[in-house]
Amino acid sequence: MSSSDDTALREQGTEFMPKFDSNGLLTAVAVDHASGALLMLAHVNREALDKTMETGFAHFYSRSRKALWMKGESSGHVLRVIEMRVDCDQDALELRVEAAGPACHTMATSCFYRRVVSDGTLERIVD
Repeated sequence: MSSSDDTALREQGTEFMPKFDSNGLLTAVAVDHASGALLMLAHVNREALDKTMETGFAHFYSRSRKALWMKGESSGHVLRVIEMRVDCDQDALELRVEAAGPACHTMATSCFYRRVVSDGTLERIVD
């Protein structure tokens, strides 16, 4: 199969063909299933993707620790995956989740709890 056939299948077909980057990762965003709010951004490798699909709970790959981790494994703030979506070229995932507590390790509902103001400072967003 040529690379153009592979691209056409990936972009238009019905087969899940994740396109991992040169480090073996996909970008994954977790979105609250009910509200649509962006909760967090992380990365998954093949093992994390397989664990997520097998268990129904979000697993990620920590680039800093170089290790697999399940979101909420120590805090209990797990992310139950309701639906997994893939972008057009299958190199990014949207995990529609139900969160059992704050998504951010800072205890904020979302990791995106600050906005950049025009003067370059950060302003906390009130939930």
